[in-house]
Amino acid sequence: MPSVSSMTPIVATLRAAGCVFAEDEARLLVSTAGDPTELAAMVDRRVAGLPLEHVLGWAEFRDLRIAVDPGVFVPRRRTGFLVEQAVALARPGAVVVDLCCGSGALGAAVAAEVAGVEVYAADIDPAAVRCARRNIAADRVYEGDLYEPLPASLRGRIDVLIANTPYVPTEDIQLLPSEARIHEPRVALDGGSDGLDVQRRVAAAAPDWLAPGGGLLVETSERQTALTVEVFRAAGLRARVVESEELYATVVIGTRAHG
Repeated sequence: MPSVSSMTPIVATLRAAGCVFAEDEARLLVSTAGDPTELAAMVDRRVAGLPLEHVLGWAEFRDLRIAVDPGVFVPRRRTGFLVEQAVALARPGAVVVDLCCGSGALGAAVAAEVAGVEVYAADIDPAAVRCARRNIAADRVYEGDLYEPLPASLRGRIDVLIANTPYVPTEDIQLLPSEARIHEPRVALDGGSDGLDVQRRVAAAAPDWLAPGGGLLVETSERQTALTVEVFRAAGLRARVVESEELYATVVIGTRAHG
């Protein structure tokens, strides 16, 4: 554990740069850096506004240390609620797909929490794919647009389809914190005019890929929930909504009918 005296100047520097949790960040930076030169460079990058996770090279998510490279979407704490719902649906041996996977954090978490699941992942962003291949089985991470790169053998066999699609309306991107707006890929944030463009594409094709009784799970905002439910029902999925007040998280689950 770093000494208080060694961290005091770093804490002061971080606090002056506007870091709200300066003490916690200083502790993480000091414990991650290999030497004083690397530590100084890391502090400089954080002060310059890079997300802490990009500076550290990892993010804590569901008690896992997930590799997160610069320019890759950082998994949010609230998205742990999406994982909880996926874990509740998955059974040992289930086929799980993490679509729009980013770093692969969701797939990695489900794999860690449910024994024997087969986890596959895909993302359109090459940087995200490279990162995800460090967090889950590299030979099951595919690069391409939504379902397009997935093996055809998965069609009709997916038990749990997690799709943490971008859902920020285009006009609202400017309102995001600078860490997200500047340092995360727009493709991971921008959901089109009403935020649901990618969700619509995912839902429309989901019945072809889901196993009978399989579920599609997406995160959405409270104000978009009714629209997301409509999107799922239009695709022929039975939709239900689950919420966490603690995490301020909303998840819509769409189930493919049996038979």
